[in-house]
Amino acid sequence: MIHKNTRLAIIEQGARIMHKKGFNNTGIKEILDAANVPKGSFYHYFKNKEDFGLNILDHYARFFVTKAETLMNETGEPPLKRLKKLFDEFLDFFEHNDCELGCPIGNLSQEMADLNPSFRIKLDKIFQMMRHPVKKMLDQTVQRGELSDFLDTHETAEFIINSWEGALLKMKVQKRSDALRLFEKMIFENFLKQ
Repeated sequence: MIHKNTRLAIIEQGARIMHKKGFNNTGIKEILDAANVPKGSFYHYFKNKEDFGLNILDHYARFFVTKAETLMNETGEPPLKRLKKLFDEFLDFFEHNDCELGCPIGNLSQEMADLNPSFRIKLDKIFQMMRHPVKKMLDQTVQRGELSDFLDTHETAEFIINSWEGALLKMKVQKRSDALRLFEKMIFENFLKQ
């Protein structure tokens, strides 16, 4: 029988450590010690470290998509304002963490996409999942007549996610949020200006 709390504790601690250290630099023992779980528990819940890493990716994806869909479904504010709020919340998180860590999906893409086909396929699906709520908020904006109906919202959402990931990479290198602030300025004050 799977004890959901134990499995979740392993995933949450593993996600926290991997976000900081990466997949290859994170050991199973380190994760289990942080989760305060006996060693045998790991293989009760996961086939191997790769299976665990794929579950970690699902965990990260759920976090982003849940946050984005919550904003997407709010109707009290215009959709572009909600979309900006999504990136503002992440900007606050990174500034609170001294502009370290970066996006766990982006980090694992750089570390694992060339090394492991299972990771590459999963990461590609996650980027598609991340694009979906952004596209929906852009669609809502077009429907409200606040952006041109000639705007290809699919490509624009793809561009926004790609630009955000690039800004996060630069943030990690510089250890400051200038790139994230420039991303927001270019997207919301120029590219998507109403």
